[in-house]
Order: sequence, then C-alpha cells, then structure tokens
Amino acid sequence: MVNYAEEADFVGKQRRRRSAQEIAARKAERAAARNDEQWRSYARDLCYRQLAMMERSCKQLADAMERNLVPQQIADETLQAFVDANLVNDQRYADAFVRSKFAGKTTSRKVLRQELERKGISGEIAAEALEQIDSQDEAQAATDFAVRRIRSMRHLSDEVRRRRLYGALGRRGFSSAQIRNAIETAFAQLEADE
Repeated sequence: MVNYAEEADFVGKQRRRRSAQEIAARKAERAAARNDEQWRSYARDLCYRQLAMMERSCKQLADAMERNLVPQQIADETLQAFVDANLVNDQRYADAFVRSKFAGKTTSRKVLRQELERKGISGEIAAEALEQIDSQDEAQAATDFAVRRIRSMRHLSDEVRRRRLYGALGRRGFSSAQIRNAIETAFAQLEADE
C-alpha cells in the first residue's frame, strides 16, 4: 500500500501538555458554569464512579467531592443519600479492609488501626472490625512471615538474619514479644529443614 503522507506531516505534531495552572483554571471555569442541579448530578456520578472501583468510606467520598470542587452543602446531601441507601457503610468498609489487608499483606492490628484512622474510620468502628483478628492469628502471621523471609536469607549470618527479620516485622507493627517468638520459631524450623 502506498503512503502519500509526507514525513514532515508527522514531525513535531505532539499533543501539547497543559500545565497544572491551566488545568486548575479550566476546572474552575467548569465549576462556575454549573448550577445546583448539575452539581447534584455531578456529585452523584462521582460517588458512583468511586464506589464502582471499590468500597469507600464516607471520608474518602467527601474528600473526592472536595477535590472536585463540589459545594459543601451538595456534597453533604449526596453523601447522606448514599448512606441512607446503604451504598456507603463505614462498618462494612472497615470489615472488608481488615480482612483483605490481613490476609494479603502481613500487617499487625496496630498498623491496620492507623490505616483505618487515616481513611476516616472512627475508633469504635475500627476496634469492632479489628476484633476479627485475635492475638493468635497475629502471632501466626508474624511467624509465617519470618519463616518465608528467613529462607531467602540462607547466605547471611544468623546475626544479620535476626536483625533484618526484627526490622521487617517491626515495620509491620508487631510487638517485640511477637517478633522474638516469630524469629525463634523461624530459626527452629530452618534448623529442622536442614
């Protein structure tokens, strides 16, 4: 097939990137042009899009509406409508968050509580959600993590392994007693395997 376009037609024809100021100015122009009904529709669509991706807390939806310049009164009304329709439920969100984070990523209850607070979940709801994890589950998770990690450290000395395991488990929020027990169990299992 013959290409009749000249190379010069394509040179330098890239899409111009807009600066952050230009983007903010266009966003403000669109916001000023909307009336209350358009804002309600926009806020509702924004919440539906956020919830379509994953479960969200009330604070996360409120923050998303604030970032998109939705007027506070309309944001509050929209959020209340979603709560009344049981589309947004902080307890359900916290339960799902704790289950998924604890199962998929070795994390202690302490770190999970901090993450829930950052996402706007109250202390009562977070405590209720964290009741799913007891201290035995947490200790077992720390031990499993230590056993997995120690296998990749066979070439290192015992002192270096202990130090690295202690640091890794400490960053995940485990207590020093849980860390010591997990490390001792991991070393015992490593010796039994050899």
